[in-house]
Amino acid sequence: MAGVNGCIKYSMFVFNFLFWLCGSIILGVSIWLRASKEALKQIGDVSISEFYTAVDVLIAVGAIIMVLGFLGCCGAIRESKCMLLLFFIGLLLILVIQIAAGVLGVMYQPQTESTLKKKFEELVPLDNQPEDVKKDVAALQETYKCCGLLKGYQDWTTIPPSCNCKDKDENECTQAGGRQVWAKSCTAKLASALQKNLVIVAGVAFGLAVIELLGLIFSMILYCQINK
Repeated sequence: MAGVNGCIKYSMFVFNFLFWLCGSIILGVSIWLRASKEALKQIGDVSISEFYTAVDVLIAVGAIIMVLGFLGCCGAIRESKCMLLLFFIGLLLILVIQIAAGVLGVMYQPQTESTLKKKFEELVPLDNQPEDVKKDVAALQETYKCCGLLKGYQDWTTIPPSCNCKDKDENECTQAGGRQVWAKSCTAKLASALQKNLVIVAGVAFGLAVIELLGLIFSMILYCQINK
């Protein structure tokens, strides 16, 4: 034990405490993204759950990072080779999964709107859909301040009250059926919200990867010193 560098040991402890805090923040942010109004799972039988795969991965990553941070703190203070080795392996696996989540976020981001349009094509015209689908669309319109799915109010034969524009900004409204309705389609509004979420996912994933690389280096240096 005499060969263990105290600076490395306590640096490892402080790093892992901060790492544990990062895991808590990631878990909190990813749960917030999943539970926010943007987290629409489906309209009728049309599912868009694949857009949240990267967020779901981050939820798992955040929870595991909290456990790893605790494990790393204990391993550093107790100078436990077993804990440090488990920390190193676990962190390496998390790094790989996290990069995958970041790549998913980057891949889905540019094609979000076109993918949504393809999915929603089968729902237009909206007047021909069952009542439960109409209710889902109405809720979507009120939440995102939009009208219709693809071509705005033109997706409706009879424009519902949920399309009524209450915004003072004239750019948000358009004239239709003798009244002011939301100008943008819900696909455009939903795609914009999803793209912002995916940017956050990619940023968190790649940003934390740098910190994790430092953790891998610290843990291996401390493990080798304990071995000596």
